[in-house]
Amino acid sequence: MDIAGQDINSSAYMRIGIDDTDSPAGMCTTYLGALLAGRLSDSGMTVRETYLIRLNPNVIHKTRGNAAICIDVIGDICTAFSMACDIVEELADFSCNETNPGVVVSDRALPAEFYKKAVTDFCEISEAVALLEESEALFRGYKNGRGLIGAAAAVASVLEDRTSEILVYRRPDCRGSPRMVDRKSLFLADGETSPHTWDTVDRENNIVVCVPHTPDPVLFGIRGTSGEWVLRARRMVVAEAPEREQIFTTNQGTDAHLIAGSPGALEHGRSYLVRGTVSTAPMTRSGGHVSFYLSEGGFSVRCMAYEPTKGFRDIIRMLIAGDEVVVAGSYKGGSINLEKIGVISIVPKREQKAPFCSSCRKRMTSAGKGKGYKCRICGAREQDPERVYLARELKPGWYEVAPSARRHLAKPLCRGHPDLQRYGIEDQEG
Repeated sequence: MDIAGQDINSSAYMRIGIDDTDSPAGMCTTYLGALLAGRLSDSGMTVRETYLIRLNPNVIHKTRGNAAICIDVIGDICTAFSMACDIVEELADFSCNETNPGVVVSDRALPAEFYKKAVTDFCEISEAVALLEESEALFRGYKNGRGLIGAAAAVASVLEDRTSEILVYRRPDCRGSPRMVDRKSLFLADGETSPHTWDTVDRENNIVVCVPHTPDPVLFGIRGTSGEWVLRARRMVVAEAPEREQIFTTNQGTDAHLIAGSPGALEHGRSYLVRGTVSTAPMTRSGGHVSFYLSEGGFSVRCMAYEPTKGFRDIIRMLIAGDEVVVAGSYKGGSINLEKIGVISIVPKREQKAPFCSSCRKRMTSAGKGKGYKCRICGAREQDPERVYLARELKPGWYEVAPSARRHLAKPLCRGHPDLQRYGIEDQEG
């Protein structure tokens, strides 16, 4: 519904949602949101909170991280809607075929179920439009209007768990040039604030994670448990002078995208927690990817640890058939792409060897297929091999991919492992 004919209280609490304004060539929806928050404040409105809402990471119509923004505001709703549309029309990359912005402003709560569906499943543009019309929200979709899905979901979001991110944006005259962020200061900031912040750097692989390589306005971003912690880390970072910075409340690092699943009932493009038994020995595939099969209830599914997950693959290689595990990841192309794994219980690892001769105390040799074993010295025979139990390096517990491979929504283990009972999954052995 557009603003024409609306009779709305001139000072109302509202939520503004915006999505799909960027493109691979530049722009960033969060930057547009930060700029809008500043303009709203300058106009005399009260900006209560800004949100960065990640949605289903498997949606194909996305630029990078499938993020929408939401701004909680007190002020004139018609003015806010006009300002939001104006900034989208000013800054969105309309030249890109895949950029289809959406703007939503509502002084009513939208159904949280729509947000939950948008983060765990797929929504249609028509669903968003029907919801917005029923809620009598102000909205405008540009081009095919696909951004209305994310904008509506952001406005509808109710965060059961929340984190924070401070995003620092470059001055316009610096954009397009190499980002100047001191590497040592990032490692120092991480060391001083971890585990209250995460994904600033990847120490295992000696990689800076929080500085993007895409042509957008973001200089760097720091994620953490609260605005206080991300601000503390940000103050330790030495970098070029920014244009502005904004602290967002987010659903990042919360596992909001995960739902309970089983090997026989997985749908493409959804993200799951699945418990089962390792049924095949892990295999290293071409390109360094590692795979194994997980079985439960007579069904099996392939699980993949891709090369970018780095040392996480070594954990996967330690699995053997019979281990009980819980895997987390997105189901795509017939495989669960692993984000983390919980090892519930492990089975003994056994190796068969030729037995020792009881008389000569020398190890026997094979007497031929199906014929047991024979002592080369005295000719004594044994039918059964010696079974040797080997120590397992792998221990029960949770393991995750490297920070440089972590998805935005994936909950880092420094925040705790998934509450399996919440998903209806038993976490006891056996």
